[in-house]
Amino acid sequence: MDIVVKGRKTEVPERFRKHVAEKLNLEKIQKLDGKVISLDVEVSKEPNPRQADRCDRVEITLRSRGPVIRAEAAASDPYAALDLAAEKLGARLRKQHDKRYSRRGSRRISAAEVPQHVPGVATLNGNGDAAADHEQDGVPTKKVGSLEVQGDGPLVVREKNHVAAPMTLDQALYEMELVGHDFYLFVDSETKEPSVVYRRHAYDYGVIHLRTDTMVTQTHSPDAGGALGG
Repeated sequence: MDIVVKGRKTEVPERFRKHVAEKLNLEKIQKLDGKVISLDVEVSKEPNPRQADRCDRVEITLRSRGPVIRAEAAASDPYAALDLAAEKLGARLRKQHDKRYSRRGSRRISAAEVPQHVPGVATLNGNGDAAADHEQDGVPTKKVGSLEVQGDGPLVVREKNHVAAPMTLDQALYEMELVGHDFYLFVDSETKEPSVVYRRHAYDYGVIHLRTDTMVTQTHSPDAGGALGG
């Protein structure tokens, strides 16, 4: 694999190309990600004199069988910008590498062990079932998240609310790898609809897009139900 160095509206001197080869050690990079396909470095210059301290920008793009990793930085000269961008790239590679291996080494816990690992979950009895908070007419009733369930019901381990900014599919894959999960829920920036990316086999991924069906919405609405019932 070679490093491709190119300039955008600026010339790239041979001395800088040599510095790139020295700074971006391919052997170290491949130890962190053995499936690297290409490594591109783009140099650009900001002509605005008011931004002299950030006039040179370097963007590094690493493509592998996993998600694309990008790192960019700006400084008063391209060498300093490259050093900053290379540090960011290395940090992201190490974080992704550590997440990948910690996920492989983790084990699944049983339902009975959940309260020991996750604070604030429903209390379990000796059989690993959710213990009843109180009983009504002889049927155990328990509070599960925002639900009140009688008898055997779903066990909600944890309830979370997130504020999500719309993002592209490529960014969602990167975020999933970054947090080390097997799936990632996001809002698609093109459709503005909720979607889920998930891991299938090795570095293969899948994506599920949700689409709002107005006919289904009308069918399940109170007004629509009354009209059908009449």
